[in-house]
Amino acid sequence: MTPAPIPVARRMLRSRVAKPLVFALCLLPFALLFRRGWSGDLGPNPEQTVLWTTGLWTLRLLLLTLAVTPLRKLTGWAELARLRRMLGLFAYFYGALHFTAWFGLLNGFGLDPALRDIAKHPFVLAGMSALLLMTPLALTSTNGMIRRLGAQRWQRLHRVVYVVAAVAVFHFWWGKLAKNNTAVPTVYALILALLLGLRLVFAWRAARQRQRQRAAASTAAAGQGSSRSLA
Repeated sequence: MTPAPIPVARRMLRSRVAKPLVFALCLLPFALLFRRGWSGDLGPNPEQTVLWTTGLWTLRLLLLTLAVTPLRKLTGWAELARLRRMLGLFAYFYGALHFTAWFGLLNGFGLDPALRDIAKHPFVLAGMSALLLMTPLALTSTNGMIRRLGAQRWQRLHRVVYVVAAVAVFHFWWGKLAKNNTAVPTVYALILALLLGLRLVFAWRAARQRQRQRAAASTAAAGQGSSRSLA
């Protein structure tokens, strides 16, 4: 029987150029932002342009990171898992840029103006919390840290990414709430809800499958016991 042809997209994921290509695509928003800044094309409020661009790409890459596992399970393309760590690290990279833009460009790296800005815009605390929670995830993203922590402890730690994504979406929504412009944050919230909902469905199916396997094993063991008794 002739095996089914492998889709072009999956062949691309298997190739050596897949990770460098995704790396370049993730770096592209930063490169475009840098070019705009170099040419003085950031608009009338360049600080806000940098702040919003880096914040949006932090959130987009977080959601892409969370989308890897559902897409892998829906398509059966195990190769997608190769990209998850890179996407997560780029989300942290843009989150760090977002914080630096807020602290440096908007507040001149001054603690007093930063504290006054937090008092005026408390949604900043949500964003800072998300970045703080992301930091141990970024620091433990290497193979060496996985070996040191152990696979189970590492997986438990990295489930914090669900909280990070929820807090990041809330930060975005809260920031737009004052301007009564929550349409875009609501879209991101719905995407996050879909991704988390898919994970719950997959977890429920896995639990049901384990339950059926345990029931089948118990039935088989009981049958073997009855055979011995009759013998």
